[in-house]
Amino acid sequence: MKIEQTPIPGLLLMTPRRFGDGRGFFTESWNRRTLEAAGVHLPDFVQDNYSLSHGAHTVRGLHFQAPPHAQGKLVRCGRGSLFDVAVDIRKGSPTYGRWVGYELSFENARQLWIPPGFLHGFVTRRFDTEILYKCTDFYAPECEGAVMWNSLDIDWGLDGEEPLLSEKDADAVPFSEFDSPFVWEG
Repeated sequence: MKIEQTPIPGLLLMTPRRFGDGRGFFTESWNRRTLEAAGVHLPDFVQDNYSLSHGAHTVRGLHFQAPPHAQGKLVRCGRGSLFDVAVDIRKGSPTYGRWVGYELSFENARQLWIPPGFLHGFVTRRFDTEILYKCTDFYAPECEGAVMWNSLDIDWGLDGEEPLLSEKDADAVPFSEFDSPFVWEG
């Protein structure tokens, strides 16, 4: 597995190897022993999520789940293509408010590890895009929150297209009014 550090410490871009022939391919999308041998120690995962977005230009996010049920996520694309974004919201962090974004697609097999303390969102690039992600805590609706997707200087690559949004995402609080429940622990 290829493991790359991102400009924000703690966020990792991981690309598993694919073994293919004329029938298709096989890959291990996650293997604790492989990651630990490379020095990467992720928390236990307790829930797998699967999302399908029918339309291109569908924006989901920016979401978080607050303590005591904060979630880390290992995100990948099962079909289609998306631009995946993580924003540091740990108060006191030297990278607070900074974001990174990566194209995740069926073709490139990339995965993004997003630890607790980050906003997460994505925009789909193709119709019928599937997103799969492993979570380190169970869904807790009383702890979920959202920040307005366009209230940071994120280049979503929409090129003038109107995004498809949920009501929750359209009504989210702007980042300038957001009081993060996370604190950087250095």
